[in-house]
Amino acid sequence: MAPPNHFCLFSAIFFLLSFPPTSAILPKVNTHLPNAKNPLPVTPSKLVKRVCKGDSIDRNFCLRVLTTPEAVAVKDLTKLGTLIMKLGAANGKATLDAYNEMIKKPGSPQTLKALNSCVEAYKYAIQSFKMVSTELVDDPMTANYDVSVLAPEITNCEKALTDAKVEAPRLYDGNRFIKYYIAMGSRITSILEDQSKQNNY
Repeated sequence: MAPPNHFCLFSAIFFLLSFPPTSAILPKVNTHLPNAKNPLPVTPSKLVKRVCKGDSIDRNFCLRVLTTPEAVAVKDLTKLGTLIMKLGAANGKATLDAYNEMIKKPGSPQTLKALNSCVEAYKYAIQSFKMVSTELVDDPMTANYDVSVLAPEITNCEKALTDAKVEAPRLYDGNRFIKYYIAMGSRITSILEDQSKQNNY
């Protein structure tokens, strides 16, 4: 079987939800900078703009992913955070599947060790994204911590791949995308944490 081309990869990586959580679809997402030839599909909401302007955020990626009818219709930061977590988990699952496929191919012991370490990192990330969704309302501080600690896990995964000289661009792309989602999750949980502190004063 021929390896999946880049078009299929990008379609699989960018999971968006236009229906309930159990009915994810795979749209074509344009990640080029917004301009006259590549306009955003809809106007970003104020909430989306607020999340996407964070210093650690890849603004282009953030706007492309969250500028959908479903995302801009969200009027509550907690619900937008839940959507980001679902997107992050879906992205993680797509990349995890790519790692599992790669493991089936012949490779050196060092390569296999690196791939397995990444599989564990992605399993942890997926579970954490799901867990953070349940923490957003009652404990945004814990939610912020739980999503922020994922970045080092993915960084260690990347280092393992580099040290093992694994040549698999789609895996590195998946790592890059999930780090974008982690940054988005850190940003929105930080905003929710600040709001919670203000409400308690």
